[in-house]
Amino acid sequence: MAAAPTPVDDTSGAAQLERCAQEFATAAQWRQRAERVRRGVLRGMQLAPPPKGPLDPLVHSERECDGYRVANVAFESLPGFFVTGNLYRPAQPPAPGTAHAGMLCPHGHFPGGRFRADVQRRCAALARMGAVVFAYDMVGWGESQQVDHNDDPYVLTLQCWNSMRGIDFLLSLGDVDADRIGITGASGGGTQTFLLAALDQRVRVSIPVVMVSAHFPGGCNCESGLPIRHGPDYETNNADIAALAAPRPQLLISVTWRGEGRERRKDQSCNTPEVEFPYLRRVYRLLGAEDNVANLHLADEGHDYGCNKRVGAYSFCAKHLNLELTSIQNRSGQVDESFVRLLDEHQLRVWDAHHPPPAGPLSGAALLDLPPPA
Repeated sequence: MAAAPTPVDDTSGAAQLERCAQEFATAAQWRQRAERVRRGVLRGMQLAPPPKGPLDPLVHSERECDGYRVANVAFESLPGFFVTGNLYRPAQPPAPGTAHAGMLCPHGHFPGGRFRADVQRRCAALARMGAVVFAYDMVGWGESQQVDHNDDPYVLTLQCWNSMRGIDFLLSLGDVDADRIGITGASGGGTQTFLLAALDQRVRVSIPVVMVSAHFPGGCNCESGLPIRHGPDYETNNADIAALAAPRPQLLISVTWRGEGRERRKDQSCNTPEVEFPYLRRVYRLLGAEDNVANLHLADEGHDYGCNKRVGAYSFCAKHLNLELTSIQNRSGQVDESFVRLLDEHQLRVWDAHHPPPAGPLSGAALLDLPPPA
């Protein structure tokens, strides 16, 4: 007999959102509070942005696929510290006088990381739709092995900085439109998504998947290892942080359950339609941008970035980043990802015999010139 699903008590998160809402009644009051929370989050992760050095990108092994190209990429987000990933480009250059949209695709704590089939499908489809897409490793995952993901106290800070530098990398390519930058990821990648959108105004569209929860801050150092959700002059949670992206377009994708059988339990995003989304809609309405925020709730799906979630994301990106949804639709108007060429991990790896991995291990505190946390 299967165990009863684990209930999720979101009363504390909902109550916290109500306390947050008491601090603003006008757009001006929201903006003032938003800036205070934004400063608090940066202070909590001790991200006083260091000087931006040269990226010195390494790009190799580009492959031609059906409607897109994919290359293996690394660049330095800090001197001697590398971001590793894959760059997906539309097959054709932009028309004269125009530029492509740019998209960041962080992954979550899923086996396979950026090499997973669902990540490849998402990136390839967005590239075929007209975006230049960068899929990159979490710190300490995949080929990013200079810093320990589980034990380094500043992994959250490093990941946020890597995402900021990911935008710099996209814009350095010369054919990416600075006014059409988006980001989307699931679970831990969803955390990276809403944090970057909250902290970097260059993000114009954000799609955090199965992560925006008022009651759950995240179960890893890279999400909740530093005191970013409380300070002497503010309190916040993931839903309130996600609202800092307002009035820029944002789609929350949520589910009810995760796991199967005896492992089945409520997902952290299970209450999004009743708790988190109404709060964001309240903020967006206050700013006159209610049409820019949406929630796609897939009650019968799991904790992943599956096909129906991707279809919802494609439609939202087409609308708000001016991408060509028809380029990935079949004659019946359905999204068809069968064109995607799934590559093996060794084909997507940056470091190989001709491109040896950089030295490690490194310390996040040393990289950021910070003391170890007390």
